[in-house]
Amino acid sequence: MAKRVAIVGAGVSGLASIKCCLEEGLEPTCFERSDDLGGLWRFTEHVEEGRASLYKSVVSNSCKEMSCYSDFPFPEDYPNYVPNSQFLEYLKMYANHFNLLKHIQFKTKVCSVTKCSDFTVSGQWEVVTMHEEKQESAIFDAVMVCTGFLTNPYLPLDSFPGINAFKGQYFHSRQYKHPDIFKDKRVLVIGMGNSGTDIAVEASHLAEKVFLSTTGGGWVISRIFDSGYPWDMVFMTRFQNMLRNSLPTPIVTWLMVRKINNWLNHANYGLIPEERTQLKEFVLNDELPGRIITGKVFIRPSIKESVVKVEDGQASLYKYIFPAHLQKPTLAIIGLIKPLGSMIPTGETQARWAVRVLKGVNKLPPPSVMIEEINARRENKPSWFGLCYCKALQSDYITYIDELLTYINAKPKLFSMLLTDPHLALTVFFGPCSPYQFRLTGPGKWEGARNAIMTQWDRTFKVTKGRVVQESPSPFESFLKLFSFLALLVAIFLIVL
Repeated sequence: MAKRVAIVGAGVSGLASIKCCLEEGLEPTCFERSDDLGGLWRFTEHVEEGRASLYKSVVSNSCKEMSCYSDFPFPEDYPNYVPNSQFLEYLKMYANHFNLLKHIQFKTKVCSVTKCSDFTVSGQWEVVTMHEEKQESAIFDAVMVCTGFLTNPYLPLDSFPGINAFKGQYFHSRQYKHPDIFKDKRVLVIGMGNSGTDIAVEASHLAEKVFLSTTGGGWVISRIFDSGYPWDMVFMTRFQNMLRNSLPTPIVTWLMVRKINNWLNHANYGLIPEERTQLKEFVLNDELPGRIITGKVFIRPSIKESVVKVEDGQASLYKYIFPAHLQKPTLAIIGLIKPLGSMIPTGETQARWAVRVLKGVNKLPPPSVMIEEINARRENKPSWFGLCYCKALQSDYITYIDELLTYINAKPKLFSMLLTDPHLALTVFFGPCSPYQFRLTGPGKWEGARNAIMTQWDRTFKVTKGRVVQESPSPFESFLKLFSFLALLVAIFLIVL
């Protein structure tokens, strides 16, 4: 009899978890409290309790070739950075293509998930749900929680003396939907994350004046990188990742800061982070510099001097997925991580490994080993090489995914690939680390993966090359290809050593 798995949430990670369960012969039941799938990517005019909320203008920060599911590319006529409405369409196409909808119970709230009395033996869970005011209880062999971490707003009003006497309007970004409310007003946006920066820029088109307050600054980059390429297709390559992780942290940091400042000198705009040895999450915004330089947005330091106490945010999860203290590994948390890369392939890869653990195909190490690793991560000790991921839930995208792929024997084997398919090997190593690479081999291998990798740039430029100009071949093209091949050989040799 197939193991029954309860999945909480039908967003990007929940859908991937359903599919992974079906691939491994498990019986998934997904509970979604709203009336449709999509999670964060489903825009509504009103805020729904227990669900992440977005504003009308939200566009993906990771391009379509880097943020798709690993065996289901976006339609080629979609823009490279996808508006939320089209992103939702893509998720629905994914659900329909793999026949996932029949496994989802909509308008069903999960009230509680508790261990069964014989948990130490069975590892089973009792899941209590509510549908149309009717409560039901069911026993499941495993549970996958896919609710994300953007559902609960943090609005520390106690940190702002006099807020009760303020005659204007204040609210959390979760409640923001359209910029019309800012027309002809003086606006203060507190926090320079992606949402805060987006809202400040949108408000600046209608407001009298906009102030963007930031305590620690941030690295602002454009979605358009070198030569007009999507930023993550240039930045997220196996070659660059290996190079970054091989160099001392100060050198990597200096090189990255120099590259980022080529587009925008952050010190001149009051944006430069105070802490530059630790990597901060990039702020993706193409308009902010223009709004600052034209006097539409004013950067200001923190509006208060005392420090607001914040919890460290660390979760006792082995590989950011499994609670280490449970007697049976039958609970998995999917998507509670902040990779320097797209969340969709990250959550999907987590689900692929987690499902095989839940099924019993893959085994976890003893609890003592898992706890030791978790504690080591909490200490935030820098390695002195590569980028420093010292903030809560942060992780090196390629390194983390490769680690999970290794557990399920699905990591691309570059050396053997170089002997059998050198063109593909070069593209995998030097080109964008797109999700299709994660389906080249191992369980869940996708026959279309190679073709998707070799045509990813075609799909990228299909929507931008409205006017095609015949280009003459570069005389150095053959030399560059030869150099790339030799560099790959050297890199693989170093890896093997």
